[in-house]
Parts: sequence; structure tokens; C-alpha cells
Amino acid sequence: MKMRSLLLAAGFVAVAAGAQAEGVKVGMITTLSGGGAGLGIDVRDGFMLAVAQSGRSDIEVVIEDDQRKPDVAVQLADKMIQSEKVDVLTGIIWSNLAMAVVPGVVAQGKFYLSPNAGPSQLAGKGCNKNYFNVAWQNDNLHEAAGAYANGAGHGKTFILAPNYPAGTDALTGFKRFYKGDLAGEIYTKLGQTDYAGEIAQIRASGADSVFFFLPGGMGISFLKQYAGSGLGLPVVGPAFSFDQGILQAVGEAALGVKNTSQWNKDIDNATNAAFVASFQAEYGRLPSLYASQGFDTANLLISAMGKADVADADAFRAALEAADFASTRGDFAFASNHHPIQNIYVREVIKEGDVFTNKIIGLALENHADVYAADCKM
Repeated sequence: MKMRSLLLAAGFVAVAAGAQAEGVKVGMITTLSGGGAGLGIDVRDGFMLAVAQSGRSDIEVVIEDDQRKPDVAVQLADKMIQSEKVDVLTGIIWSNLAMAVVPGVVAQGKFYLSPNAGPSQLAGKGCNKNYFNVAWQNDNLHEAAGAYANGAGHGKTFILAPNYPAGTDALTGFKRFYKGDLAGEIYTKLGQTDYAGEIAQIRASGADSVFFFLPGGMGISFLKQYAGSGLGLPVVGPAFSFDQGILQAVGEAALGVKNTSQWNKDIDNATNAAFVASFQAEYGRLPSLYASQGFDTANLLISAMGKADVADADAFRAALEAADFASTRGDFAFASNHHPIQNIYVREVIKEGDVFTNKIIGLALENHADVYAADCKM
């Protein structure tokens, strides 16, 4: 069954769900075109694979492209709530879109399950009982990168990230755990593709290493230009800049780079092994971090449906909080602010045959939660 048949199955589910009160209608708003489309496609594909594997006929998924534009995402959310009458929303990749959409969604009593974006504002004082993040809080993988940089002996790191909420969280997280000196700190333009100026600043800074968070096409552009510059300093980053889809575009320039992630295809548990095999069989490619997050998000939803009716908001919320599902990451639990407590690993970019991928080489942070939970009052 390929993606076309998955979507056809979703259409069938729409008919079945209309006749069953216990069904759940899901509105997925994600990025399916333009820069960053690969991330949204992977979230969608992972989510739909889990829905198909569940065998449930009472889940309807309405999928829309946000075009990576906050105003479009807000309009889509309003349409899904007011016209489509969805029960649960999910899918957003980018933190600036999440900040535009999530507060309004939960204010209307709907559940939002984030398969990716985890801005600090929604983890701390802006948390909400109906908001759950199934991926991470934005700072987490960057905190792990800072911890790794210490152990690797990097004492003068140059850091850069895009100027939007996740970029701010990224550098904040890295600095929270990094004990060395900063050779420089830059916020780049979101969507930027030319990094000649930034690379020149790195060269002149006296840095002994580089940490960057540049997801999607931004990371591809930076890594290729960085490799071409001959600068040669060790590079550390979060998984977002070294994930499966990105690596094929970057190629040899990424080999040997260390990056941090809460997931990888070689995490040793039965659920993950089955997910990797079934995703590759279904779509003809290895899954990415984003695909695993989409898959886990759907399975969290499915687990809650097995315990409570979404019409009973309190019972359904309690079922989500229990997180009684088999995660691709192994053990999974929510902190008090509905963000994960989980291991974060160090990965190295390698080549398996003709495919660039990652392997786990160590544990950066164990059973790690975010620092903002203390500010969350539900």
C-alpha cells in the first residue's frame, strides 16, 4: 500500500467516522510545498502510516498545506475548527506558525498534538492542558549538543541559528549546557541561502568549532558552502540539520559530523525496528526524525482513543497524559507541562552503501526534560 492508497483509505475513513460518535476527526496543517516541504511530508507520511497500521475505521484526517506562512496556517486552523469540525489538530513544523495557531486552537477547547515545533513559550507560562508536544521542547537537542561539545573539548565555539522562535531557543539551549567560550553568535535570516558572510565571520573569529541550527534547505546551503570554504573546523548540530532527507542533498560534506537526536533508526526496540522496515517498504526511503515523530503522534492519539471518547475532554486528556503507547524511542512519558522526558543521543553521519545516514555513538542526556516545566501552571 503506497501513499496514494493511504490517502484513499483516509477518504474511506471520513465516511465511516461520520457514522460513529466515538470517532476522531484530525486536522493536519503542515508544510507540503516550498522550503521545508520535506519535513512536513515526512510528518504526514509517518502519521498516516500509523493510522493505516492501526486498522481503525473511525479516524478521519484532513490534510492542508500551510505553505510555511503563519497567516495561512491561522486561516486553515479556523476553517478546520469552524467548518470541518475537527476534534484534534496536529502537523505544524515551524515554531512561528505554532505560536500563531496553537493558542487559538486550545482556547476553543480543541486538542493540539505537536509532532515537531516546541517553542519555549508553550512549555512554560503559555502551556495549556490541551496542548501536548510529542517531539521535544525546542531547547532540548541543542542542550545536548552543548553537553557533547564540552566532552569533545570544544572550548571556543561559534554559534548561529535563524532569527525566529526556534532559533532563539536553539542558541539558548546550547549556551545553557556549554561551558566554553563563544567565538561569535549570529542570528541569520529565516530562509537564507547565502552564508558567505557568516562563514567569513567564523574564519576571522578564532573559533575551534561551529554549532549551527539551520533546518531544511537552510542547513543544506550552509553545509555545502562551509565544506567548500575549506575552513575545516569541527561542526556540531542538532538532528534537524543532519536528518535523513537533508543528508542526501548535502552528501559528502556531512560525513563525520556529530549531531544530537532523541531518535535514530538504530534505537534497539521492536517498535522502532518495525517502523523503520514498514516505512521503507511503504515509501521507498528511510524514515527521518520527522517521520518518527509523526508516527509517534498518531500512536499517542490512537492509544487515547482506546481509553476514552474525545467528546469527554477530561477523560481524553487523561488518556493522552498516560502516553500508553509503544514509541519508536522506547520509554516515553510526559512531564507536567505535556512535553517529553526522554534520552537524547549523539549521532555521527556515516555512509551505508550509497546512502548517507546516522548511527548512534553515545548518550548525551538521559531522561531529559525541559527547564520551562517549573513555570507551567495548569
